[in-house]
Amino acid sequence: MSQEQPRRPYQAQDAGIRYGDVFPVGGDLADRPVAPRDAAMMQTAESMVFGHTPKGGAAAVMESTIGEALEATAKTAGDKPVEPSDAAAIQAAESAATGVSTVLTNGVAAAAQAAVVTNTWADREDDETKLGDVLADAATRMPADKEATRQDAERVVGAEIRSSPNLEMRPGGVAATVAAAARLNEPNR
Repeated sequence: MSQEQPRRPYQAQDAGIRYGDVFPVGGDLADRPVAPRDAAMMQTAESMVFGHTPKGGAAAVMESTIGEALEATAKTAGDKPVEPSDAAAIQAAESAATGVSTVLTNGVAAAAQAAVVTNTWADREDDETKLGDVLADAATRMPADKEATRQDAERVVGAEIRSSPNLEMRPGGVAATVAAAARLNEPNR
């Protein structure tokens, strides 16, 4: 029997975990993403009461997975064409999430690599494959997913920087979003 937390189904308007996903609230608050400080406070409160963060508890539900971070990238940088540095970062992220070091057939990294090749031959930017096209349903397309950690973020950041012609991260891109997810999860350690 798996001790892993069940994955929420992807919804097109999903931009992370919202207060309504965790608490019985309504109105505007239910639709707002959980603030990192609130997730940290919940983890602290559960640790004080239970001595640990219970699996399936509110703080555990607020954890952000690598797949969710990739989907968030589809929202923050989705209109940007897929570049080689994006494909490298996506491959590192998918590998960290699945534990498989090779590119998975029909996986998110394979789609990103194909997009880079297609974009190389595109005559106009409008014809290029965008990050949003590749990452919109990343969490559901990966055979496994896991909570983003600092080590995962370092791996993804390194891949993106090494593959960038200017040796830099794309603002709001794959590496930045996985790093943000890892920071959100850090209080849970």
